Amino acid sequence: MNVFTLFENQPLAFRNPKAIIACTNPASVAACFQDIEAALARGHHVAGFFSYEAGYCFEEKLRQRNIAGFPLIYLGVYDPPQRGWPVVKTPQQPGQITNLHLNISYDNYAANIRTIRDYIAKGDVYQITYCIKVLFGFQGDPFSFFNTLLRQQPVPYPAYIETDQFRILSLSPEMFMKKNFGHLATKPMKGTWPRGRNVVSDLAARLRFQYDTKNRAENVMIADLLRNDLGRLGVKIRAPRLFEVARYRTLYQMTSTVTGKLDQNVALYDLFASLFPSGSVTGAPKIRAMQIIRELEPEPRHIYTGCIGYIAPNKDMFFNIPIRTLLLRVDSDTGEMGVGGGIVWDSTPQGEWAEGLLKASFLSEGLTHHLTATEVKHATGSRNTRSRGTGNAGD
Repeated sequence: MNVFTLFENQPLAFRNPKAIIACTNPASVAACFQDIEAALARGHHVAGFFSYEAGYCFEEKLRQRNIAGFPLIYLGVYDPPQRGWPVVKTPQQPGQITNLHLNISYDNYAANIRTIRDYIAKGDVYQITYCIKVLFGFQGDPFSFFNTLLRQQPVPYPAYIETDQFRILSLSPEMFMKKNFGHLATKPMKGTWPRGRNVVSDLAARLRFQYDTKNRAENVMIADLLRNDLGRLGVKIRAPRLFEVARYRTLYQMTSTVTGKLDQNVALYDLFASLFPSGSVTGAPKIRAMQIIRELEPEPRHIYTGCIGYIAPNKDMFFNIPIRTLLLRVDSDTGEMGVGGGIVWDSTPQGEWAEGLLKASFLSEGLTHHLTATEVKHATGSRNTRSRGTGNAGD
């Protein structure tokens, strides 16, 4: 297992692990955290990922007895990482995506959006981050393909993981948490807005987005959720920056920053139990949102909206949230990528469907060619249904 991170333009390479800490059974999650603590105490680093479904293991009412297949936790135990990015060799076969399709029909998707709106109307939740998946075949060199995508659309928190079973290509714009000497910061992302077609319209789009009341309301709601989560363990909880707008090739996204002070030696299990998964990828209230997500989403999220990163021996750590992240399976030459959006009361199935395909377009502009005539109509004819971009999770 090799792990490469390029968080905030600082390249780190974790190679040749001394051991692997992993589990697929929720009953083994606590033991994995004991193994992590022991590895850190011996002076080692750990690096890898937590899948989204690991988050169900921290709450009794969410826990399941068994989750077969994809790891809940998958971490390597390493000596200190090397600084630098691996050399990209010219591949014999460039990466190629084939047979793109979605894991859900438009009719089923629309029914689930209506169900979520019913839950909101009844007061169960204020918002749900609802996910579907793009499925595809893949041939070629994954690392070269990852670097090609990264050049085309740079992001601040990219990471690449290779194991015998799969490759993970994370082109994430979202930070989960960064901890340095007891200071912890998290940057929930909530809000997406299309960029303009020229300099003037692009500037106007950015200003409309930054001061849009609905996007601000949804963003601060998730920031408050993170403040509450961090407040379980920390003190001096602050939100020093709200409603920051980040610019990417095709869209703008809104983030806020929440910080707090922690005991440097805080138990890692307690830290993850308080914060994971991020409220930006669940909705609010968090536990009820996660119950609804499990009820409605067609299949497990796996790596999507979990976290990827590393922990140093002194318990400093840095993790992203793997949105815009491809999971490639080595044995079958297939892959998947989750796409999600924040569903609120005024969301429409047509608008959310179109937004989801727009977010997936960085992977392939040709996705609509693989949809039925009805699905294409919803994808193209409804692109402006929610032109204000409200409620989207930026993933």
